[in-house]
Amino acid sequence: MPPLLSIQSLSKTFATGTEALSGISLDVAEGAFVALLGPSGCGKSTLLRLVAGLDAPSAGTISWPVDAAAARSGRPDIGFVFQEPTLMPWASVTDNVRLPLRLKRVSSADGETAVREAIERVGLADFAAARPDELSGGMKMRVSIARALVTRPRVLLLDEPFASLDEITRVRLNDDLLDLWRDGGFTILFVTHSVHESVFLAGRIVVLAARPGRIAADIAVDASGPRNREFRSSRTYAELCRRTSDALVMAMEMGESDTAIG
Repeated sequence: MPPLLSIQSLSKTFATGTEALSGISLDVAEGAFVALLGPSGCGKSTLLRLVAGLDAPSAGTISWPVDAAAARSGRPDIGFVFQEPTLMPWASVTDNVRLPLRLKRVSSADGETAVREAIERVGLADFAAARPDELSGGMKMRVSIARALVTRPRVLLLDEPFASLDEITRVRLNDDLLDLWRDGGFTILFVTHSVHESVFLAGRIVVLAARPGRIAADIAVDASGPRNREFRSSRTYAELCRRTSDALVMAMEMGESDTAIG
């Protein structure tokens, strides 16, 4: 079966001359949860922006082989969750979540059910009328996720969404994100610096070497059973974290070697 997303020989060089990505080739199956792991400066966020169509590659292609609508428009419906929630401070949770529908010119009446369901899915039904300054950091990120999901996207892109949160909140949101993914059936590309987070969440971890970013390792997370507290304390999880950590160290050494040579 063709992949949902196919990235071939993708490179990106900025106007400053900085080569952010070089020769990235990656196929992503529909319904997959793929983590992009790597050190700062390896182009993870750049790759996400290219997939979202927020920037253009310098070379290579991004295609959607099994999506006829995307073949016409250039990409399927995509939800994007950034590192910071970027909420409208004057607006309620409901109005923040409704924003993508307003941009699509969906009337408030027509979008009411979708907005309510998105807020309920992230556990904020009791805070629908609250403004961002009345919410915790974790709750703000939940609003951001609900806003990305309100259009029922086929692909969800997340750029280190939990990096600034405390560990307890981060673990809870990891659990909730997995529940949303299982229920929603969408495809996820998730950028992270965390080995432990990538192993817990993803079915596949793509490790990038730093500048120019290229794939250093592609790790299948072969773990049967639910991803829960027991999985976090299992021998399987510990071994997968060790393998992934080793791959990350190798990727970092690749970047350091190239820097030294250059």
